[in-house]
Amino acid sequence: MNDWEKNPVYIVGAAETALGAVPDQTTYSMFSLAAHEALDEAGLNVKDVDGIFTNYMGEEGTVQVGEYLGILAPRYVDSTDIGGAAYEAHVHHAMMAIANGRCEVAIVGYASRQRSERARSMTMRQSELTLTAQFESPYGLPMPIGHYAMIAARHMHEYGTTSEQLAEIAVAARQWAQLNPKAWKRDPMTAEDVLASRVICDPLRRLDCCLITDGGGVIVLTNKERARDANKKPIRVLGAGESHTRWNISQGPSLTTTAAKVSGEQAFGMAGVTPADVDFVQPYDSFTITVLTALEDLGFCEKGEGGAFVSGGRLAPGGDLPAMTSGGGLSYNHPGALGVLLLIETVRQLRGEAGERQLADPKIGVAHGVGGLLSTAATVVMTND
Repeated sequence: MNDWEKNPVYIVGAAETALGAVPDQTTYSMFSLAAHEALDEAGLNVKDVDGIFTNYMGEEGTVQVGEYLGILAPRYVDSTDIGGAAYEAHVHHAMMAIANGRCEVAIVGYASRQRSERARSMTMRQSELTLTAQFESPYGLPMPIGHYAMIAARHMHEYGTTSEQLAEIAVAARQWAQLNPKAWKRDPMTAEDVLASRVICDPLRRLDCCLITDGGGVIVLTNKERARDANKKPIRVLGAGESHTRWNISQGPSLTTTAAKVSGEQAFGMAGVTPADVDFVQPYDSFTITVLTALEDLGFCEKGEGGAFVSGGRLAPGGDLPAMTSGGGLSYNHPGALGVLLLIETVRQLRGEAGERQLADPKIGVAHGVGGLLSTAATVVMTND
């Protein structure tokens, strides 16, 4: 029996920061408010926290967050940076740390004011012009959409995937967002609207692309003994995995197979389940093509079948595989790194707290993070059983 089987780990608190446009807070105050709310759900307080997992929160992320919260001597810290997938990876690392007694109460979180600060850059900074990147940037490949557009174009070339099929992913996200009062975009949207939106980087259009918002969130993990005292239903982490492939598009062995193939195999293998056992999935939807490749590489359908798989409303309310149930990065919120919000939505669905968008008696959910230029992946399998 492995450590995580002998010593199961639970998510016992989950809270969003303020979302959308947050002009009157700092990222640290946003993080702090969410952390206190999540800890209250857990029946814990800041003094109980001995593990901090975050990134993008200052030059030395866990140090600044810990100081702001008053956690000055944590037993375990981790600022692993694999982009938007980092928070699923942090759950993986926290799971191992708690199961092995390196800490007992861990917070995983992030906050951003990228919309209010107008800080998102679509060009590569000079400091990032590495030995390999210098062969891409001078030719005008825009960051990051150019890389995703090339992946989409290649998928279309290899497998016959269409813009209409990608549009169905955006429509599914919007239909879920219409059921979420916190979603940034809730107005009706059709596939025709997606196809009529402006081409940003062929073949991706404006409505194939995620939002740019402020936001973030915090989750709390702990062991079985302390989870018994939680104020809300604990959600068990069954399995997790992570991997990455390449940074520069020219260095990857394939444009259409992603790191999700490895992270998914690890997570499902640890959990002892298969994609067929999953009731819903929260795939990272930075772009519509991100969702399609994840569904293939995680094993929900075969490689090349993603376009047909997402058609007919399969991911939308009432579909066979509910996905992006908060509205996702395409319609709900995308604060630069979406991964922690995927974890929060998975927890809420498994607790039965999702309001109008609540699924009927889900037992197993998956949160799947992606980072970089479709470079990294981390997958977490959870259950309420």
